[in-house]
Formats: sequence, C-alpha cells, structure tokens
Amino acid sequence: MGQTAHVSADVWTSVVTVVPAVSLAAWLWLLLARGFFWRTDVRLPARREPAGWPSVCVVVPARDEAAVLPSSLPSLLAQDYPGPAEVFLIDDGSTDGTGELACELARRHEGLPLTVASPGEPPAGWTGKLWAVRHGIGLARAREPEYLLLTDADIAHAPDSLRGLVSAAHAGGFDVVSQMARLRVESVWERLVVPAFVYFFAQLYPFRWIGGGRTGTGRKKGKKGTRTAAAAGGCVLLRAGAAERARIPDAIRHAVIDDVALARAVKGGGGRVWLGLADRVDSVRPYPRLHDLWRMISRSAYAQLRHNPLLLAGTVVGLALVYLVPPAAVLAGAATGHAVTAVLGGAAWLVMAGTYLPMLRYYRQPLWLAPLLPLTAFLYLLMTVDSAVQHYRGRGAAWKGRTYARPDAVAEEG
Repeated sequence: MGQTAHVSADVWTSVVTVVPAVSLAAWLWLLLARGFFWRTDVRLPARREPAGWPSVCVVVPARDEAAVLPSSLPSLLAQDYPGPAEVFLIDDGSTDGTGELACELARRHEGLPLTVASPGEPPAGWTGKLWAVRHGIGLARAREPEYLLLTDADIAHAPDSLRGLVSAAHAGGFDVVSQMARLRVESVWERLVVPAFVYFFAQLYPFRWIGGGRTGTGRKKGKKGTRTAAAAGGCVLLRAGAAERARIPDAIRHAVIDDVALARAVKGGGGRVWLGLADRVDSVRPYPRLHDLWRMISRSAYAQLRHNPLLLAGTVVGLALVYLVPPAAVLAGAATGHAVTAVLGGAAWLVMAGTYLPMLRYYRQPLWLAPLLPLTAFLYLLMTVDSAVQHYRGRGAAWKGRTYARPDAVAEEG
C-alpha cells in the first residue's frame, strides 16, 4: 500500500512538472518560431504612387446596416482618390431601410458616385454576403476597373485610405492588399475580448508569412513561397484580373469565412497577398455585451475547424495546454509546495502576457489586461465548443437571420 502511494506521488510529481514544462516550451516556440505573430508593426507598405491612378470600384455588401451606415458610408464617399472611383452598395435583403438610407446619405454628402442595388435572395449554395458581392462585381465590370475594394458596411475609412491601398498594391505588385480594421473597444467585454480576437487571428495566420513582402519599415519580411493565406474581409483591395483568374466570388460562394477563402483562392492561383494591421481603417460596429461577441465568434469558429471533431478536440487540448496550464500550474505549485511547477507555469504565463502587450498597446488598452489572457482564451474555448454544438443541432452558422449549414471552404495554413 505504501509502495503504491509512493509510486502515485512520483507520477503526480512528474505530471505537474512535465505539463507546465511542455506549455513553456510551446510558448518559447510561439515567441520565436511563429512568424513573430505577436508584433504589431506589419502596417501598410510605404507608398509609391503610380504615375497614372487606376480605376477602382468599391463594393459594399450590406444587410440591415442602417445603424452603422451614417458612421461609415460618408467616409467612403469622401475618399480623396485622384483616379476614377465609384461605390456600389448592394442591399442584401435588408428590412431596416438600409438601401434608402444609403441613397439619402449620398444626397447629403458630396463625393464619389453611389449606386444602390439589390440582388434578391441568394440561390442554394451561396452565402448572402458573397451573393451580394457577386452582384456588385457584376455591376462594376461595366466600368472595367483595375481594382475592386471589398469593404464591409461597418468600416469607416480615413480620407486617404483608398489612395494608400492602391499605392501599396502598385508598389509591391500585390493582387490583394488587406487591412485588418481596428475594431471598437469601448465596453468592458470589448476590451477583454476584441484585442485577443486579433491576437489569436495573427497567431493562426502570421502576417509576415502571408505577404512575404515589405513592411512599413521597408525591410524584407516573411517566408518566400509560404502557402499561408488570409485577408480581413472589412478591407480588401483586389486586383480585378486576379479576381477573374481565381473566379472570385464563385469559387468561394459557400464560404462563411469568406475573407480567408478569398486570399487562399488568389494565392493558390499564383497571386500575391498582403495583410496587415490598419492605422486609419476602423470598424464602427458595437459589441457591448458578451452575448454579442459570443455570437460573432461562435458563428464561424467550428467552420474554421472544417467541422472536424478531431480538429475540435485538438483545439480544445491545445488551448488548455497553452493558455490554461500556466496559471493552473502557478496555483497548483503554490498550493502543494511544488516550486518547480510554479516557476515553470509562471515563466510560461510571463511569456504569454509579454506577447500580448503589443496588441494591447495597438488597441490603446491598459497593460494590466495582459495577465488576463488565459481567461479570455477560456471564453474562446467555450465559444468554439458552442459553435460545434450549434452545428450538430442543425443550426449551422447563423448571421442576421440566415443560417449556413454547409461546411466552409476556408484557407489552410501551409
């Protein structure tokens, strides 16, 4: 009996030492070998303005966006762009007067010409947003633009946003230039969850691996030839020729995570993609309650895992090992007197918090939020599991009154 207890104690000691050690090793790998995902200096490349400004058509899919349009659409109409540019707002079956409001805003604000159209209900196999994008691109083709700017109805652009995007695409030879809009962080839940959302996205799709181009510093970054592809759907400048070659949006018509699917389709066809953080492109959509953020994240979390139970299980274990073990090891080590366990857990927690600091600075949030990242990660774990539960209940990915049950075609990391 005493020998059994001794063996059990040895096993327990090994577990409480090895598990936090593995977590620390994972964090050191993430810190040094994951494309420096935690840095926030991948911004729009330095401008080199073209001799002649190409034509651009802006496509804005909008469904029940009357609440945010007054804060976003005027910024598009007011773009200071030297070349031909036009805005197409595609009203995707709105019931709140989105289309009428857009026309009224265009009458009140001088600027780029605006066309408002509606494509009707999407046919089977299409998400509503991509059906609207298809209709907008179809209208734009009559203008024969060189570029398409795909931007969401909740995105507000600085006056020189379009100019900067086109300059970056011209200078870098990119077929896609995408900026991840700065999301709103005003409520308590937004402060806790939103910066982590961008942090986790960058961890999954390191920006330096996507572009393999130049950052705002002018130094060469990234891994040439990498297959990693992603974009941020709120702000995507797409070369029209690349869209035609990649059959955008038809090739990704069923994609719930359409931005990543778009980038993969373009890059898979030999195109060049750049993604970075925005300085003056902002989302004005509020997420004041945890429920609002939960719905936004859970609607596509399981689609990101390709509706694969094994990937779900691996994600849950991975999140627990990387984010939950460090604070648990600190508490367990302190409670049981295992100093090594506490030190290993504390070191992993310290590295974790340190990698989160740049994102908090980018969002102008207090740095004391960094040690709370395990709590936020636990919330994301629950949201991911809930996304899977909703899928198996037959509810699929729900958004603004529509449910998409079909598995998503998302970009995979190479």
